[in-house]
Amino acid sequence: MASQQFEPPSGTRDFLAGDLRVREHVFAVIRAVFERYGFEPLQTPAFERLETLTGKYGDEGDKLIFKILRRGEHEASGDADLALRYDMTVPLARVVAAHGSQIPMPYKRYVMGPVWRADRPGRGRFREFTQCDVDVVNSASPLADAEVVCAVADALRAVGLSDFSILVNSRRALAGLLEAYGIPAGVVGGGVLITLDKLDKLEPGEVARELVEARALDPVTAKALVDDLTAPDAVDRLRRTLAGAEAGREGLAEVDRLIQYTVPVVGAGRIAFTPSMVRGLDYYTGIIFEVVAAGMPGSIASGGRYDGLIAALGGPDLPACGGSLGVERIIGLLSGEAVPAARLDAAVTVMDADSAAEAMDFAARLRQAGLRAEVYLGTSHKLGRQLKWAADRRARYALIYGPQDRGAGLVTVRDMDSGAQDQVPPGRLAADLSARLAGHS
Repeated sequence: MASQQFEPPSGTRDFLAGDLRVREHVFAVIRAVFERYGFEPLQTPAFERLETLTGKYGDEGDKLIFKILRRGEHEASGDADLALRYDMTVPLARVVAAHGSQIPMPYKRYVMGPVWRADRPGRGRFREFTQCDVDVVNSASPLADAEVVCAVADALRAVGLSDFSILVNSRRALAGLLEAYGIPAGVVGGGVLITLDKLDKLEPGEVARELVEARALDPVTAKALVDDLTAPDAVDRLRRTLAGAEAGREGLAEVDRLIQYTVPVVGAGRIAFTPSMVRGLDYYTGIIFEVVAAGMPGSIASGGRYDGLIAALGGPDLPACGGSLGVERIIGLLSGEAVPAARLDAAVTVMDADSAAEAMDFAARLRQAGLRAEVYLGTSHKLGRQLKWAADRRARYALIYGPQDRGAGLVTVRDMDSGAQDQVPPGRLAADLSARLAGHS
């Protein structure tokens, strides 16, 4: 085991070539799906102003923001003015608020990059991890919510996941439920939803107890609320409870529409109304969803509608919705098959000091022709050792240019699969190898 001084900080990881190839493959597949849907790329800074992030995620989320202390003459104060980004949604809202007049609307964007949370690390949970998001800005159409869910589902299937389920709810339906229970949404409703968001992690009794102790609900109301959300007939209970609440009925209607619009893409058995799925972030205003999969605790993707967030940052009051893929968890569910490195087209040996410059020139010519070429960087001039290096690098051909080759004005080309070899003039190397490789493809 490596000494602790050489380990990365808790909740972060080093990615060697094999792991990184798997990740890059997954990113490429997801990116291709998002591009097919017409989403455009966006990149934002790794850190934001602290005031941009705070107050957008709820009390629990704000505690997980990685803050950056002031620098220079303000360093001794211990105050923070910047923070590592917590997610990709708030930075998007800031960009739209700042550059909305330059962005064609509706704006469909995707983003892939690291985010940071001061969380407790665990299986599938890291302090630094990558998010892949899709969002639609300035569309109040329920088709926008449906397209986000469909893009997320298609991306999951494209990377090789088939055993997943999409849980759907609505913040309007939940607001109607709180209203039916006499819980003022503007006073303690947000805190109640934060606690209810723990129903996938804690036993119902523990959640009811927290509602009493931390959210000041009376025990009877807390128990009834939790029971309604977790009972086997929770969907029927919620529909009956919300029958007389306008906001609740609107929430149920948008859930039903979303399922209707997405079933042809995601499948009837894969998406369902789930009353106990809450999502605790404060900025959600309508449809919310989570994707769960066997073998991984928590969700592997999530999202929803957040119509007021851009206005909250001082920008125009534009509707918006989006979804996020938890790539770390998704990779953890994949079969573990390695993505092989691209095979080296040519390994260029260096038989003596006099041939070093020519070896560099040969490799340069091959690279200019679009081939993958490496020059031997070891100190041994023994052919056997260099051919072993070429085999270890999975080279298709090895180029040998020793004193006899140099005297003849030719380069020996060795087929690393068959062992056969012949000689080629240096000026024809790139064309010759390109033709050989094309013939093997």
